[in-house]
Amino acid sequence: MAAIAEPQKMNLNGYVGFDSITRQIEKKLLKRGFQFNVIVVGQTGLGKSTLINTIFAAHLIDSKGRTSSEEPFRQTTEIQTVSHLIEENGIRLRLNIVDTPGYGDQVNNENCWEPIIKYIKDQHSAYLRKELTAMRERYIQDTRIHCCLFFISPTGHALKPIDIVVLKKLSEVVNVVPVIAKSDSLTMEERVAFKRRIKSELGFHNIKLYPYDSDELDDNERALNDSIKQMIPFAIVGSEKNVVIDGKSVRGRRNRWGVINVENEQHCEFVHLRDFLTRTHLQDLIETTAQIHYEAFRSKQLLALKESSSKQQQQQQQQQQAQPVQQQVGPGAPVI
Repeated sequence: MAAIAEPQKMNLNGYVGFDSITRQIEKKLLKRGFQFNVIVVGQTGLGKSTLINTIFAAHLIDSKGRTSSEEPFRQTTEIQTVSHLIEENGIRLRLNIVDTPGYGDQVNNENCWEPIIKYIKDQHSAYLRKELTAMRERYIQDTRIHCCLFFISPTGHALKPIDIVVLKKLSEVVNVVPVIAKSDSLTMEERVAFKRRIKSELGFHNIKLYPYDSDELDDNERALNDSIKQMIPFAIVGSEKNVVIDGKSVRGRRNRWGVINVENEQHCEFVHLRDFLTRTHLQDLIETTAQIHYEAFRSKQLLALKESSSKQQQQQQQQQQAQPVQQQVGPGAPVI
């Protein structure tokens, strides 16, 4: 087969109009809408549901937290999925939020992360089955997890051994974004030291977190990713309640020491996390899931299928070769 020559750049003598392809693509995408699937992982009581509601500025998932001491203790006991269709300036986003049981809550926490890993892989498996179907759908419903928000308890000391194990397992199958939950329980000095310690541990254990390095990035994208990596893990505070600061109503929390404005960069890094997830890296999270995590899963499954098929063919050939020999010898022939 002849090699395809490198295309030469040509100057046009007049306007053709193919520059409108971006508007054509945008029109089709707007009509179809977008899909984003996020899973929240962390110990019970770290405000996972509250943060999701704060990020998307809507009550999307019920919080398990108690508002008074009289209320019974509640927690997620199994993996639950909540789906919503949200719209902003004509852009429709189908949002799947997967809430997981708080890992590490039991006396015996051996392999407590396996149901979460299995769920993520099951979504890849379901997508692969639909993709390989002869009469497949034109647009396959995508339930693959695009982002995993991993909640770290604000101990101020270091990551727990179970955190390191779960982070390592998750980073192999999904885009992981770690956050320090309820960071207002730490002083600014404690927060800086805690983040430094976490980064050191992540590097020591070679845990690869999103965003990833890529040769396809331009200088601006590379600089943006570097700034995000410097900030990870995000120290966040979530709140669905409004408080009044200087006559202005903002989302925040009031305690005996003052008021915490979740959108004030001096108080926490919630704004950076929200912008990262929704304004700068939403599409890249979706693409990275398809091109890296799903592709690795797909390749592994298809190679295993090929090996299984090859073994079956060899067994069939051996059986076919053995049959003529048995007919030739016959059942009553003497054995020499």
